[in-house]
Amino acid sequence: MGSEQTDLNPFLHYYIIGEDLTTISEPNKVSSLTYFVDERTLTKLAGVFGEEDAIKVINVLRGVEEITDDEIANKTGIRLNSVRKILYKLYDHSLVALRRSRDENTGWFIFHWRLQPDQLEGFILNQKRRVAEKLQTRLDYEKNHDFYYCGTPKCERIPFEQAVELVFKCPTCGKPVMHFDNTDMIKALEQKVEKLRKELGE
Repeated sequence: MGSEQTDLNPFLHYYIIGEDLTTISEPNKVSSLTYFVDERTLTKLAGVFGEEDAIKVINVLRGVEEITDDEIANKTGIRLNSVRKILYKLYDHSLVALRRSRDENTGWFIFHWRLQPDQLEGFILNQKRRVAEKLQTRLDYEKNHDFYYCGTPKCERIPFEQAVELVFKCPTCGKPVMHFDNTDMIKALEQKVEKLRKELGE
């Protein structure tokens, strides 16, 4: 939908605020508002980094004090290179710690990994701020534009300026476009932004 699309990973939306906001980009869908961060937060956050494989890695890490990447690969059945990519993504966000040792027989380095749950709160707050900023940008866009829509599910809304240039014809199907009321969408976005701001203490 061009400039009105948010560039946030849809997994980030779902795992941080509990909903796939990609549905909001569809003009006739405004889904229910939910927000949760429960005891499964680590598992849900893993989804941000690699979906099912990351969840498997996190679950293994949660059950041990420390483990090597080779052991994680053996336990999960995930390719070693993929395990390492997930671990380094988690490491970049300080969600796991790394200790390096040397194999006495081969001289090769062995990497030992462990979760850092004390870093989780900071990570969540940073992600919430990012989501809140993107949602606020989207909300401002919705408030500051009038949209026109042909009513065909596969087609997209277009702003008034583009509708004028197209003589109020849909650029996808050619049907006439009518003014689209985005009041419900604005209300949904306002509530989402308010929830996140409250969580952030802003």
